Amino acid sequence: MKRGIAAHILVVDDDPVVSGMLGASLAAAGYTITEVNSGEAALCALTSPQALALPDIVFLDVEMWDGIDGFEVCRRLKANPATRDIAVIFLTGKSEPAYEQLGFAIGAVDYISKPVSTPIVLARVRTHLMLRAAVCALDERNNHLEREVARRTEELACNLDQLRVSQEVTMVALASLAETRDNETGNHLFRTQHYVLALASQLRRHPRFSGQLDDAIVDRMFKAAPLHDIGKVGIPDRILLKPGRLDPRELEVMKTHTTIGRDAIAKAQRHAGVRVPLLETAMEIALSHQEKWDGSGYPQGLVGEAIPLSARLMAVADVYDALISRRVYKDAMSHAQAREIIANGRGQHFDPDIVDAFLALEVDFQNVALRFEDHDEAIVQRDERRQQALLED
Repeated sequence: MKRGIAAHILVVDDDPVVSGMLGASLAAAGYTITEVNSGEAALCALTSPQALALPDIVFLDVEMWDGIDGFEVCRRLKANPATRDIAVIFLTGKSEPAYEQLGFAIGAVDYISKPVSTPIVLARVRTHLMLRAAVCALDERNNHLEREVARRTEELACNLDQLRVSQEVTMVALASLAETRDNETGNHLFRTQHYVLALASQLRRHPRFSGQLDDAIVDRMFKAAPLHDIGKVGIPDRILLKPGRLDPRELEVMKTHTTIGRDAIAKAQRHAGVRVPLLETAMEIALSHQEKWDGSGYPQGLVGEAIPLSARLMAVADVYDALISRRVYKDAMSHAQAREIIANGRGQHFDPDIVDAFLALEVDFQNVALRFEDHDEAIVQRDERRQQALLED
């Protein structure tokens, strides 16, 4: 029932005296009245294609001389999605509790015994119309809230997508900052990132790792991988860009890039003021990707599974890419040579199962290397930056 529109009431009774009296009383109270004298006529009026508007209330006699009774009419109305919300009020001479109980059980909102009392009928009508109006208002409010929630959810999803893109761009930008000072090109970031993704995806099917790798964790590893050498921004150029081997003292300084990187990311985590899983993964990789399976790595000398899984994956990815890449102090190795070195490091430098995954994925690694191949001009520009940095140092 809409505000400002008179309620429509259907009266179904085969007694013309009762029907006429009830209809006149309701009409005098300002309601729009339709009268029919059988259950079949009521169903036709309510469910036929010609039915223009459904009533707000149906007054329904239980016993009628011809056709179906009021209980059956009510059952059919409640079974039909188009009519099930119409308020049904039984109006009957059957005043026994069992009949009244049945009427409510099949969906009626009220049960009035004959003879009819006009004041009672009008009071019940007002009550049920008020209740119906309240229900409609609540439904409208709920629909509005659902639409608002859907809108806000879509807006939040859009914002989260933008945040994820910004996050990824920021991670790569920060990592590229370190690469500009190193002997490597920016494509090293993308290659190692995709090597890590390939290894993690492969190991998700391995019983040893299946409980440690899900979509969210693999995604974090992929996004955090470019920050593995972020700590190199804190290494002096005379050491970072030295063309030859580092002496023992210089090597110790170089090793600090792992803790420098971890500390820088930890500071960002503290500044955020909340736990950021992506930064936690980035800290693991930055600090521990130089650890070795047998405990001979740095900075902590961790052994075996004490090394975070993300760092173990990066160790294979980083070493493989270093081997196949040209540097000012060495030529690039072939894939076969790099493969042999990785395989020989199984159980010593690297987690044995991760090496097995690498061997199963060597074609994928070659494809990634080809996809993000360093171009000669990029290498020349890198070497020019290195020479300029050395002169300035």
